[in-house]
Amino acid sequence: MKITDFRVHVLKSPLAEPFAFSQGWVKQRSATLLEIITDEGITGWGEAFAQGLEPPEIAAAVIDKALKPLLMGADPLDIEVHWHRMYHMTRDYGRKGSVISGISAVDIALWDIAGKFHELPIYKLLGGAFRTRVRPYATGFYRIKGQGEARRLGEEALRHFDAGFSSMKVKLGYGVDDDIACMEEIGRAIQGKPITLMVDTNHAYGRAEALTLGRALEEFNLRWYEEPVVPEDVQGYVEMRQKLTMPIAGGENEHTLYGFREFLGASAVDVAQPDLGSCGGLTAGRHIVALAQSHGVQVNPHVWGSAIAQAASLQFIAAVPVAHHSLFAQQPILEYDRSSHPFREHLIKKPIEQVGGWVEIPSGPGLGVEVDRAIVEKFRV
Repeated sequence: MKITDFRVHVLKSPLAEPFAFSQGWVKQRSATLLEIITDEGITGWGEAFAQGLEPPEIAAAVIDKALKPLLMGADPLDIEVHWHRMYHMTRDYGRKGSVISGISAVDIALWDIAGKFHELPIYKLLGGAFRTRVRPYATGFYRIKGQGEARRLGEEALRHFDAGFSSMKVKLGYGVDDDIACMEEIGRAIQGKPITLMVDTNHAYGRAEALTLGRALEEFNLRWYEEPVVPEDVQGYVEMRQKLTMPIAGGENEHTLYGFREFLGASAVDVAQPDLGSCGGLTAGRHIVALAQSHGVQVNPHVWGSAIAQAASLQFIAAVPVAHHSLFAQQPILEYDRSSHPFREHLIKKPIEQVGGWVEIPSGPGLGVEVDRAIVEKFRV
């Protein structure tokens, strides 16, 4: 089997109602999808995560101009070989960011091909499933005005709960006082309900503000406090772990085994959160899991991309071991973005949905999902 073509699809859809996270306003949903074609008629799909406010065309250019020439005519089943070749040949201008996101898309597509070739789900090729279903957590609580939206966010928490979500991640980072007011209102709204909260400031603060917020939120018994400081401030993460009682999470803006080597080696987090669409794909995810396991750190992937990224994350979660084995060990959970996203809701013919508080991990070949090409054409730039 040989690779015969790369087809990159940049998708965009404007939002009827823009929303904000701590780093800026989101006015459209976008995605960089990759389709790898083989001479045996097997097609693999991958995604380069457009991180934050990243234009999706950047990773698309990386794939088309830098990565495609390296793999044309190659055997798609040589996945580990291809990963290292792509990394080494882009090392002088890559190592982080959009170049690694491009590698991620290629890698995910190659795993999809391998699964279809062997007629197995990717998790079987990764070593098997520790779990065949996973609890989802609702990501939301974005702002539509900016500050002063505490009451609306409290009502949103109840909507997530009524929809079947018992875990929720609250987006913060809009000013410490406003963050605290919002969390207090959410706490009042959900009082007495079996709900677990996490918070994510998307690295909005320096160490002093991050500590102030963390100390104010200790009463909420958070599952984790995500991205309290900027990703470059590894010692800031260490300080948060030393001075706060809740687990510290991060890593969505870190890349590959090499980046996580420094991050985990410094004892920076309790929960590592590589995003498969930007950390280097499933191959890099395997590397990171092995490293995290040696440090006793749980891996819980971040995912904010399309249904392709969701499907890859589910395959990966199936094969992730717990960091601390016990009869009732805490299991990884699936990030389930509840904001408007047509490329998550409509891109695949059978959408990934939670039923009764669980999401079943697809057991079909490869990623286990079928892309609706009509949706790709509808939103393709």
